[in-house]
Amino acid sequence: MSKIQMFEKPLGMRDSFPEVNEQKEYIRLTARDFIRRKGYDFIKTPSVEYFETIGKASAIDESSLFKLVDNQGEMLVLRPDMTTPIARIAASKLLKEKNPLRLAYYADVFRAQQREGGRPAEFEQLGLELIGDFSPYADSEIIYTAIELLKDLGVQGFRITIGHAEILTAFLTNNTNNNEEVELLRQLLVEKNLVGFSQMLESMNLLEEQKGRLSKIIEFTIDANVFSDFRQFLNDDQQYLIDQVEELQALLEFQLNDFSVVSFDFSLASHMSYYTGMLFEIHAAGSGFSIGNGGRYDELFKQFNEKVGATGFGIRVDRLLEVLPKQLMKEKRTLLLFDKGSFSKANVLAEARRNASEYVTLQYAESVSDIEAFKQIFDEVIIVSEGGSFREE
Repeated sequence: MSKIQMFEKPLGMRDSFPEVNEQKEYIRLTARDFIRRKGYDFIKTPSVEYFETIGKASAIDESSLFKLVDNQGEMLVLRPDMTTPIARIAASKLLKEKNPLRLAYYADVFRAQQREGGRPAEFEQLGLELIGDFSPYADSEIIYTAIELLKDLGVQGFRITIGHAEILTAFLTNNTNNNEEVELLRQLLVEKNLVGFSQMLESMNLLEEQKGRLSKIIEFTIDANVFSDFRQFLNDDQQYLIDQVEELQALLEFQLNDFSVVSFDFSLASHMSYYTGMLFEIHAAGSGFSIGNGGRYDELFKQFNEKVGATGFGIRVDRLLEVLPKQLMKEKRTLLLFDKGSFSKANVLAEARRNASEYVTLQYAESVSDIEAFKQIFDEVIIVSEGGSFREE
């Protein structure tokens, strides 16, 4: 093992410098106010959970879990997501007090990286969970709230792509020979490896009409405004799945002034294996990755011996920062530079400006090693001396 250098960090860990930290705080405070007005209560869970419960129930691959052992010999994990711990709390206590539940969070999650590739091993997530409602109204509320939250934060040029986990599974099952083939094809769709998907079809022992239908799902669902065209690919006992999507579309069209931000894609797949119905991804101009995702995860509660409907979404704060207009997070910063004889005058001026909600730094000039470089950090510089105060241009 190589000697660890003084300034190195563990694989995938990042420092948040002051400017980035302030941007994150802007997101947290703005989102908190919006979300609470929507009737959601914020919740906090432990950073460390038992591997036997949260570690195994989570849809995150075990290789991505940070594992620890406590002094009792119990295997622990740093929480890899927030949905699973919230499901634990809801099933054990909160659903007995209130049902349905509307919960929100802003928290760090941890996912181990096998090699350095620019991916963080610790990052903040912002999200909502609506627990105890099986209806399409709950799915519509979650998607609509995600859209309105992004607008409230000032994100521009974003899109919501909606799929359906059961429709995809039914379609793949109807056109393959076994569950192994279904999972191989589904994993390629999770990875968005369309070339690999086409190559896999050629290597499988499928009928030509099956290959044709499986190829068609990639192009067919790019503009799936008329879901009736897709019904031919599902069996009679699977038609209710299309009914679900049509009802969801109708509800969203009623709520949204601009439905163009929404599209449907039945080839959409997620690595989160607990999604059972509607699922969606959020993309925005400025990021090469989805900035958030969500969906219906009723199956997760079976692992906690509960049968309840649940739907929600999470947004990656680090990716949100990439697409958020910087001017929305910029605050004017003023520097008051004083000399030894003008501290009292400078202090009075600083407090007066702070009381007017300005951001003011009060600094003794002789303590600054490079005063010209220091001034460049601020939007406004005021020199305070015994002879008076003046603003530098």
